[in-house]
Amino acid sequence: MKVLVWAIRIALFLFLLIFAVQNTQPVTLHFVLGHAWQAPLVILLLAFLVGGALLGILSVLGHLFAQRREIAQLKKDLAAVSAMSPDAPQ
Repeated sequence: MKVLVWAIRIALFLFLLIFAVQNTQPVTLHFVLGHAWQAPLVILLLAFLVGGALLGILSVLGHLFAQRREIAQLKKDLAAVSAMSPDAPQ
């Protein structure tokens, strides 16, 4: 199984390496107010991939922290109920 996983990883790496090597043409990204940025296509694709991943992670963090607070509150409530009644499940 480990050999299969490593074979898939190597194949994916080679595919992405070939993709990167074949997309080194410079492209121009035009911003507002006449600003422009010229870079190889693969660099721009990688930059937008990383930016999108970071935005996705940031969008989930608020919900994650809210869940953690709710879990902590529920554990407190359960401990309080367990302390009040000795026959409650632990």
